Amino acid sequence: MSTLPDVRGTLTPNRVLSDLTWLRVGGPADWLFQPADVADLSEFLRDLSEDVSVFPMGVGSNLIVRDGGLRAVVIRLGRGFNSISIDGTRVTAGAAALDAHVARRAADRGVDLTFLRTIPGAIGGAVCMNAGCYGSYVADHLVEVRAILRTGEVVTLPAADLHLAYRSSVLPEGAVVIEAVFDGQPGEAAVLHARMEDQLAKRDATQPTKDRTAGSTFRNPAGFSSTGHADDVHDLKAWKVIDDAGMRGAIRGGAQMSPKHSNFLVNIGGATAADLEGLGEEVRKKVFLDSGIELQWEIKRVGEPLADKT
Repeated sequence: MSTLPDVRGTLTPNRVLSDLTWLRVGGPADWLFQPADVADLSEFLRDLSEDVSVFPMGVGSNLIVRDGGLRAVVIRLGRGFNSISIDGTRVTAGAAALDAHVARRAADRGVDLTFLRTIPGAIGGAVCMNAGCYGSYVADHLVEVRAILRTGEVVTLPAADLHLAYRSSVLPEGAVVIEAVFDGQPGEAAVLHARMEDQLAKRDATQPTKDRTAGSTFRNPAGFSSTGHADDVHDLKAWKVIDDAGMRGAIRGGAQMSPKHSNFLVNIGGATAADLEGLGEEVRKKVFLDSGIELQWEIKRVGEPLADKT
């Protein structure tokens, strides 16, 4: 690998990533970079050889890193990128700020971003995935983001430039989101907090929140508008077609499709990334054979499989 630029943050070679993902799987990255601040990250990207790949990683809540790891510099933002500030109904949050923390802080100030409360992960990932819950999506509230391009340039991108769609966005290749600005609706703090408690209770009653999962495994099959809203309340749900194909509770190695919610992959103990991805692909095949529906992964899968030593 090319010589890497000097940094003020932490640069760790051959860093195993399994403990940084919610599913607890994943091989080593060539390097893990935890920048000290915006300038540190900007200078690193500016001086990094073009032949070295970069992969921005949040808290690993919606991610499978394959067992062979990543031939890249994984960039993981930390304390220098998790600030939250509020001015009126405008909420500015660092990319490393947890979605739940942003929702609570906003509610404290009478700003409704309650949809973020039950979304696992951090703001950077929520923006990139146009995350949503209970009928609201990032696309409904995002004003702009700040990002660092692969050239090291710090840019401000209006929400329209991200082309937010159902569980997706478009960012310049190699760009790292460092901050997002949202516009919420005004509300009473007590009411907003009560709503979030109700949302948490509903989530815990229907989803395997105590297990090792990565959130929803597959996107809902069809019928969503460009902002991510369902056009029809009768649209198919991924869990329903998985159930119909008889795959609720299916097991492969240490991986299982949750008996509580069949669109959640669970590491029930000792699962490899190959177990989890393999079970997901098995589910996709069974659903296609049963209904003709081709499920699309919502969990991001990156890296290389473990090399066969035989």
